[in-house]
Amino acid sequence: MTGRPTELTRRAALRAGALAALAVPLAACGPGYDESPDPLQPLLAAAEADAAAARALAKGADADAAGQLADARAAHAAALKSEVDRLNRPKPSSSPTPPAAAALGDLKERLATARKQAEDLVGGLPRYRAGLVAAVAAGCAALQRTAPALGPGEDAPKVAAAPAGAVPAEVVDPLQVALAAEHAAVWVYGLVGAFLPADFGDAEKSGAAEHALRRDLLQTMLSASGATPVAPEPAYVPKKPVTDSASAALVVATAEADCASAWLAVVNHTDDAGLRTTALHALVAASRRGTPWRSEAGEKPVAIAMPGQAS
Repeated sequence: MTGRPTELTRRAALRAGALAALAVPLAACGPGYDESPDPLQPLLAAAEADAAAARALAKGADADAAGQLADARAAHAAALKSEVDRLNRPKPSSSPTPPAAAALGDLKERLATARKQAEDLVGGLPRYRAGLVAAVAAGCAALQRTAPALGPGEDAPKVAAAPAGAVPAEVVDPLQVALAAEHAAVWVYGLVGAFLPADFGDAEKSGAAEHALRRDLLQTMLSASGATPVAPEPAYVPKKPVTDSASAALVVATAEADCASAWLAVVNHTDDAGLRTTALHALVAASRRGTPWRSEAGEKPVAIAMPGQAS
């Protein structure tokens, strides 16, 4: 008598498990399922193709740049694939396979196109996807500065005037964090001048000027929203002492990475297309500016694959 209920229970559990396994694909076809092609799929296909093409070129004079490009585009593909697989939306009709790259320069236009496609998508995606795609766009923009054959690529648009009116309440805290990062970056650029050779003067001045403009922009936006903009610290303590040009370049690269993280968080916390554009431009600018500083500091990889995201 005691064996029968146990057996029935086991059978019921097995049956329930089988139904649960079927529930995932069935749920995808239920009410609310988006049957339109996934807009991230073309980005994924391009990243996979670029990674494979760059990997094949990772030899000879361009071995280092090609290898870093391959690794970064593979990271883009992995992140995009995870998200595409999660939603399991229909795949668009396959695009023609791009021709094989004979040299690193053959990937220049492909990288520029991938960046533009990603940038164009950011404004209309759900928040998490917007942040993911913004990081991919910034990564492509940074890669354009890793080798002459791949770039130089377009700089982010100049800092625009603050939008009229108050910003949404949920983005005030991320904007305060971005302002704190911009305060720190302005301070860092003021610190490193004494340790850099004269030929770094233009990069130092332009970086300091752009961060000052973004600082002022944020202060205006926050004040218009009734918030008190966070004040700068009297001084900041770098993680490592600044004693020469390499350590100076590293602290600048770190400040740019911190700004990238702060601006990506703004993308992740708003549905406002205008704010996303402002944040995306700042993210791309910090990513591109940080890349040559990382190179000067001897950091590897030179370009961060997904700027702003936790490594």
